[in-house]
Amino acid sequence: MSWFLSHTDQVWGLLVHHAALAALPLVIGVLLALPLGWLARRHRALYTPMVAGAGLLFTIPSLALFILMPLILGTGILDPTNVVVALSLYTLALMVRTVADALGSVPPDVSSAARAMGIGSLRRFLTVELPLATPAISAGMRVAAVSNVSIVSVAALIGVPQLGSLFTDGFNRTFVTEIVVGLVACIALALAFDAVIVAATRLVTPWTRRRAS
Repeated sequence: MSWFLSHTDQVWGLLVHHAALAALPLVIGVLLALPLGWLARRHRALYTPMVAGAGLLFTIPSLALFILMPLILGTGILDPTNVVVALSLYTLALMVRTVADALGSVPPDVSSAARAMGIGSLRRFLTVELPLATPAISAGMRVAAVSNVSIVSVAALIGVPQLGSLFTDGFNRTFVTEIVVGLVACIALALAFDAVIVAATRLVTPWTRRRAS
């Protein structure tokens, strides 16, 4: 505890950096997954190859992907962009199927009623199908958020500063306290992400609160 109290500024700085590296790819990945998931649901022939391709993407080891990014993007090995792009791909891989299946769970009679009212495809997606699919998409986002928080830590092995740096430094110095502080901070950050997603979902889907009550 004394080590933590004397290094709060360092831990806080690493926590903020870790949060940014985990949150930005989550937003980017979800924004990319929405149109791709919609296409996979709308055109059934695309569903299997898109979902299978996304699944294969997620099988690439994170450390290998972090090392490949500078070669692909032309960035420096310590550039945080490498982590953001790699995690955006992982988030996309997780969310494409989630979005497609969530849209598929929208009751067909609701979509048919909207179509009968003359609502076009894009407007129907934004105002009818996407809001109804939001709870299921949110569940996928919660998994992706926790996954991102975990995977970001691996970037410490290539020198990108974040909470994972406490793991590597503590291991190199055989200093268990630093490792425990990093672990607790990662868990707290994952729980905070989860709470924010749950609160945001409840805010944008007020009908689920009424139904629950």
